[in-house]
Amino acid sequence: MKNMFMIGNAHLDPVWLWRWQEGFQEVKATFRSALDRLKEYENFIFTSSSAAYYEWIEKNDSKMFEEIKERIQEGRWVICGGWWIQPDCNIPSGESFVRQGLIGQNYFKEKFGVTAKVGYNVDSFGHNGMLPQILKKSGMDSYVFMRPGPEEKGLPSRLFLWESKDGSRVKAFRIPFEYCTFEHLENHIMHCKNELKHSFNQLMCFYGVGNHGGGPTKENIEIIEKLNGTMDDTNLIFSSPNDFFEHVESLKDTLPVVHDDLLHHAVGCYSVHSEVKKLNRYSENLTLMAEKFSSIANWTTGQVYPPDINQAWKGILFNQFHDILAGTSIESAYHDARDLYGESISISSRNMNYALQSLSWNINIEEEKGMKPMVIFNPHSWPVRVNVEIEDGLFVNYLLPEEFIIEDVNGNEIPYQIVDPIAKIPNRKRVVFLAELPPLGYSTYKLRALTPAKEFETVKVSENEMENDRFRLVIDQESGGIRSLFDKVKQIEVFKNDAAIPVVLNDTFDTWGHGTLRFDEISGVFKPVRIKKLEEGPVRGVIRVTSKFQSSTIVQDFIMYKQSNKIEVKVKVNWQESYQTLKIKFPVSFNQRNTTYEIPFGHTSRESDGNEKPMQNWVDVTGTISKQREEIYGLSILNDGKYGVDVKGNTVNLTVLRSTIYAHHAPFIPDLDEDYPIIDQGIQTFTYQLLPHENSWEEAETVKHALELNQKPQLIVETYHKGSLAQEDSFISIDQPNIILSALKKAENHDDLIIRLVETNNAETVAKVELKNWGRAMELHFGPMEIKTLCIPKNQKEPIYETNLIENLNQALVTV
Repeated sequence: MKNMFMIGNAHLDPVWLWRWQEGFQEVKATFRSALDRLKEYENFIFTSSSAAYYEWIEKNDSKMFEEIKERIQEGRWVICGGWWIQPDCNIPSGESFVRQGLIGQNYFKEKFGVTAKVGYNVDSFGHNGMLPQILKKSGMDSYVFMRPGPEEKGLPSRLFLWESKDGSRVKAFRIPFEYCTFEHLENHIMHCKNELKHSFNQLMCFYGVGNHGGGPTKENIEIIEKLNGTMDDTNLIFSSPNDFFEHVESLKDTLPVVHDDLLHHAVGCYSVHSEVKKLNRYSENLTLMAEKFSSIANWTTGQVYPPDINQAWKGILFNQFHDILAGTSIESAYHDARDLYGESISISSRNMNYALQSLSWNINIEEEKGMKPMVIFNPHSWPVRVNVEIEDGLFVNYLLPEEFIIEDVNGNEIPYQIVDPIAKIPNRKRVVFLAELPPLGYSTYKLRALTPAKEFETVKVSENEMENDRFRLVIDQESGGIRSLFDKVKQIEVFKNDAAIPVVLNDTFDTWGHGTLRFDEISGVFKPVRIKKLEEGPVRGVIRVTSKFQSSTIVQDFIMYKQSNKIEVKVKVNWQESYQTLKIKFPVSFNQRNTTYEIPFGHTSRESDGNEKPMQNWVDVTGTISKQREEIYGLSILNDGKYGVDVKGNTVNLTVLRSTIYAHHAPFIPDLDEDYPIIDQGIQTFTYQLLPHENSWEEAETVKHALELNQKPQLIVETYHKGSLAQEDSFISIDQPNIILSALKKAENHDDLIIRLVETNNAETVAKVELKNWGRAMELHFGPMEIKTLCIPKNQKEPIYETNLIENLNQALVTV
């Protein structure tokens, strides 16, 4: 017998063509309607996701909240999804997806005594290939989605097994046609009936008014009741995704397996609205750093762990709703999103400061005349060599002495250079120097009012050239791009033609980028109006290139460090164009064989076909130097807030922005002479880094370099005081370079410590992890791209154990 499982739902966009306040009201109205239908029709079942909506009801209508609770216990109101919201499923970080489930599932468990079994993102614009592992370890063994559609992504069946790169599998179902019905439900049911043959004769058919809420109507329910029993060999069953996946469990061994990302739909969403994407990246990383240092301070100095850190996460997670983070909502919605990010950033920065100040205040620093201490914290689980800048009031009148040195924790004089200060007052100085920091720890540096005793070699800089021990960089005076980036060790030009050229492309597509997979119609290029040498010293050299295109300006500061193989580029764009996309191009010289994109908690290889594709912190192209030289060589491009890129042949094109109309959806055809609100106009800043490397990106440790760009060292200017802490310390060590710490936090429901570790190189690995200050060590076995979450009890007599991503499972004890 064929079965059609009728899924009564209301797709609720809390923000889209309306602001969140209107979405709030519509959640109440929709949930009230669903409760009324449950009273009126005894067979009706209602499905709803998104813990954020339930919290709204809890805070605003306690009576309705209790009614919902009763219906959940009855089994007729079914919670799906298990996440805080239905987010964009390409742009958030891996840790954000974990928190969607951690906070969402814990909320459902606390308030209703249940957790969701089915992942549910019916309107998201694509789904990254690591989601099966994240879902499975968050208590969900099945997944429902709709986009991309059949014309965008071929699949062997609507019902299949979806496997992530670590081998985790979930049952997945692609919704036919639509997730909501405004009218003509009978026709929709007949169309779905024809799809049964593509889904093993078992199909979910979604119904109910949606987008702006509404839910199943009386007419919807009565049509289903009328049709049931009249459709020959097909049953219509009031049901839920939970029941559907339980029913098809017996088919599991016969289902086809899909190993890929589920892409591509709406490729313009990877890049439109730069501000919301930059704020997402910044707030994610800031909150993760706040958790790490708050955990260390709590266990080391007794500093109270922040009780409001999950409130910061809730703001970040809400803004990851697919129509917000993808950039497709109305302009006023982004004023609200900016405010919500402000709350999250304020919570996290305040709590991180509490933690850092608590730690640095407990360091034993003896008073010395003419000395000012600085404590620099490393948020990463590996040792780093990073450039640190300071312009604080270290001495009298907020000025540095005429002559001074900087020493590391061992008393070694280190190179520094004075650079242009931010504050424009007489004799004000800004200093940049290289710091070496232990893993997830800190080191104390000292500025002394002494005459420097050592001279250090400098980066050689002319008006358009820079050179350190490894590379020589030449800026082309005609194009303003990199004419040459020569690797002196490997004797190779990294680029085939001028690189770092800002290119403008015509873009008359709608906000989503419907109707295209690429942006490649060139309108023009920026041309340099000024090339200027800014800095030359023992730490770095800087050349500034200012370029113009029509009414727009872009400033690129090319930075070459003395002791780094990365070229850093700080970019400031003043964009005033409409209906155009801005990209920066990088044509590599070597025979490119493989393009690798970072995805949440993993990476994937994709074709170099010129189509727009999503990435996280980095993209890499690697091949051989030439036909005559089979040596492996590559280039990783790292960024601090961009998510779209295309690679065509050997050219990488980093997408900077898209200036489309706010919330423009085809088939509406805009009048290009009208004054519409345009996205991405104005000033924005971002940073990218070029990491040329011999051998593979794995050996170059691209993942770590990208994280160092996004989670920067934190500096506290200190004073003299007694304390129990040494002037340098480390709180974790991991002996394998491909195992990184993703999170260090307090457990959700007790005071023990949670650490999350990720394998980054797709390699089976045995790693030793040590937290020496807390007397803990463990040997861990990782599968390729495996995510492990460990609970470390405060009581050292209790064993360490592995848990899941939502921290409700006590698995095998860890060897100590």
